[in-house]
Amino acid sequence: MTLASSPKGSLPMAAFPRSLSNIAVSVGGLAMFLIFASLLLISYPIGSTVRGYFYSVDEKLELPISPINQTVSDPLPGNSKDNVVFDKNYPSSSDLEINRSSANPLVDDKNVSQSESSVQVSKSSDDSLVDLSSSPTKEGESKTGNVTENVETLEAASPNKSAGVDTGSNDTKDQAGSSDDSKMVNSKASNTTKIGSVVSGCDLYHGSWFYDSLGPLYTNNTCPVLTQMQNCQGNGRPDKEYEYWRWKPSQCDLPRFDAKKFLELMRGKTLAFIGDSVARNQMESMLCLLWQASIIALMMSLLCEQNFVPNVLASNVKKVEVPKNRGNRKMQRWYFRSTSVMIVRMWSSWLVRKTNEAFDFAPDGVDKLHLDAPDDNVMEFIPSFDVIVLSSGHWFAKQSVYILNNEIVGGQLWWPDKSRPMKVNNIDAFGISVETILTALATHPNYTGLTITRSYSPDHYEGGAWNTGGSCTGKERPLAVGELVKNQFTDIMHEKQVTGFNNAVRKATNNSKLRLMDITEAFGYRHDGHPGPYRSPDPNKITKRGPDGRPPPQDCLHWCMPGPVDTWNELVLETIRREFEDDKSLLS
Repeated sequence: MTLASSPKGSLPMAAFPRSLSNIAVSVGGLAMFLIFASLLLISYPIGSTVRGYFYSVDEKLELPISPINQTVSDPLPGNSKDNVVFDKNYPSSSDLEINRSSANPLVDDKNVSQSESSVQVSKSSDDSLVDLSSSPTKEGESKTGNVTENVETLEAASPNKSAGVDTGSNDTKDQAGSSDDSKMVNSKASNTTKIGSVVSGCDLYHGSWFYDSLGPLYTNNTCPVLTQMQNCQGNGRPDKEYEYWRWKPSQCDLPRFDAKKFLELMRGKTLAFIGDSVARNQMESMLCLLWQASIIALMMSLLCEQNFVPNVLASNVKKVEVPKNRGNRKMQRWYFRSTSVMIVRMWSSWLVRKTNEAFDFAPDGVDKLHLDAPDDNVMEFIPSFDVIVLSSGHWFAKQSVYILNNEIVGGQLWWPDKSRPMKVNNIDAFGISVETILTALATHPNYTGLTITRSYSPDHYEGGAWNTGGSCTGKERPLAVGELVKNQFTDIMHEKQVTGFNNAVRKATNNSKLRLMDITEAFGYRHDGHPGPYRSPDPNKITKRGPDGRPPPQDCLHWCMPGPVDTWNELVLETIRREFEDDKSLLS
């Protein structure tokens, strides 16, 4: 019997079960979508970001730790761990109040090959970690750690050799505040400023590290461009506290990274990270911060289309997008189409011209550094860049010959004629190289951009160098006041770099701007932020000291992601904001 021959009353009865089934399926699908979306919104890290939009309230800020240049009423005597100024129970949400007024290694990458659609960056064998310059420091209590080998291999010698520099250690003369004074060491700044309101003239580089329960803006699982060697959580690191400490300048606040703000300030411009593998580390951090915002934007867009969230909320992130990979063999390039912003990374080990052919009594095959000539490969593209972030220093521990005024004047781990005195050692060579590249930028006839020189990034090998038993295993929180042990090699490299920077400023002839991002002292306290033994996902990697007490292979030079390195890009954004917004205010 066909439906048409059925009694008139039977048609509604036959259709009703189908309608009910369709409704049930639709409701079930909608419920599953709502549950999925809700889990995403309340889960970490997107949840913390979205919560910031909903709960933009002013609360007190506690600084459980205050490492740098603080003036306090009750200095702590000595370096006793009993006097550390952070609250041992600070991770508890009931014990920590966060101030928020808004939601707010070294390698030759010449052979990097990228496709338009790929988000994976291939590495060449030359992208080797050159971990250098560490002097023996005080080894703290260490907990079990974990390590991994990557394509980057430790192949540079310690700079303590052949440098002619005493790298002994001196304790700093920092003072600490009393832990009884509400754990707010820098009380003057903390009581008068709010996150999101930055004073343009404020010194960004002297302040303290504080525990922020909001945590990082991305995770190792939400960033597709993160190099495995810096993927500490993915490589099995058991602790996560190092991800939660944020930098607080003494006299103002450093806002959380705002992807939308960054892309608007950089509209139509190109930002280039130029230098060594630490430059790569920072560039990937920048992309991870922007990529996370893209994920949030996508979720907001989907929820907004379904009327699950207000349009006004989605509008806060709708302009952020997933970048297009436009890299080639010469440089990595990521393009944000809506704002025409390009993020670039160029490899340059020393930032000066390098040749390999025989020169005078230096044989073929040894790197020759022409200290008075900038890297030709970099200079070719300088006019196309609007903001440049420079990173260098650690490769000056690698074997090389120094040429100045067409004469061999020195070398690192290479000097065949011991009777012939060296005029330039690796530390002096670093200072000269900084002055050379910056002078080239500051006098370039077709460059009017902003150049940010990130100061020397400290390593934290304790008990030796990278190849002599140095270790940072088990470091889970920043050093407290009085615990920092000065590294004389880091200090003198920083001094030479600053001198080179100042000399270049005096030689400037064009309209470009030179700015020093002086992170060296502040990051001396972040021994907890390195991969340590967690350098690869190998489940069989060694993570404990051997029977003879020697630690496993370590990376105490690069930075975990997410981690302290993200602060560098908060500083980059604030530096850009000051320059570009101030320029606009002067023109208006």
